[in-house]
Amino acid sequence: MTGARPPLPEVRPAALEVVRTTLPLLTPFATATGTEVVREVLLVRARDEEGHEGWGECGALSQPGYTGEWVHGADAVLRRFLLPAASEGRPAGVAGHPMAAAAVEAALLDLRLAVAATDLPSWLGAVRDRVPAGVAVGVGPSVDALLAEVADHVAAGYRRMKLKVRPGWDVEPVRAVRAAWPDLPVGIDANGSYRAGDDALTALDGLGLVEIEQPLPADDLLGSAGLARRLATPVCLDESVTSVATLESALALGALDHLNLKPARVGGLASALAVLDRARDAGVPVWVGGMLATGVGKAVDVALAALPGVTLPGDLPASRRWFARDLTEPWELLPDGTLPVRPRGPVTLP
Repeated sequence: MTGARPPLPEVRPAALEVVRTTLPLLTPFATATGTEVVREVLLVRARDEEGHEGWGECGALSQPGYTGEWVHGADAVLRRFLLPAASEGRPAGVAGHPMAAAAVEAALLDLRLAVAATDLPSWLGAVRDRVPAGVAVGVGPSVDALLAEVADHVAAGYRRMKLKVRPGWDVEPVRAVRAAWPDLPVGIDANGSYRAGDDALTALDGLGLVEIEQPLPADDLLGSAGLARRLATPVCLDESVTSVATLESALALGALDHLNLKPARVGGLASALAVLDRARDAGVPVWVGGMLATGVGKAVDVALAALPGVTLPGDLPASRRWFARDLTEPWELLPDGTLPVRPRGPVTLP
């Protein structure tokens, strides 16, 4: 288990609200349905009558390409269902929408932590004061452009590269990065864009990768199990694992070697802790992934990454990877390629 945590005071928020803002992205972010040049930030703020505040961030993107959730849909379900239920202390009765639910959970937990005068890493029982940082690199306009971007990240000190791949952009760019940095830990992320028989997966298997993340569609656990048996490269699941139950199915089939754990994807921190416990019991190496988060969401991800059972570098980059100005004190990459595990600090809206 991830450890017993001290009880927190029960707090009924005097106000729960949705807060929307936008932040320009320093680098465009490619998704399955388009390219984002701004981050549409969707936050939940909880306040009590004494002036304590709690914040939670919804990980949904502007378009429903990563999962079926997207910012505007999450906004609607928060306002109409989740926040009224949370205000009244009752279940919402809403199926799905884990990222929206995670934002409510995070805001309420953050409020309780504020009332208790403690912070998330301390309450969770973080065992590290810094976590190794990796960075994800999207599909580029050319191999030369990709090599230049990777070189910048290596110079900045990142400990692992995750290269986005898809059919038509896979073996050649990955081989070029591997040739340029033969000792750099490199993984690839396909976001479910291949089928089990694609020749590219076999060719990628010989390039000394630390893992192939989500090679097949999220619902193809049988195909992932076949790949895990056939490939020497570890298969990492992301979108396929949304709960302890889906992790159990993946474990029973032998469909994963590694797990990318995102609190937003599994419905919040409580679910993420349960998934982490089960993965650790099964001996599955875990890393924590990010969702283009501001400092509000990153605080949760970094605190989770500091727990026992998280044994691989995640793609939790510094604030400046995406934002010239974060909503919180910026998360800075330390000289040893890590991020500090610390309290989040105040939230300042543009």
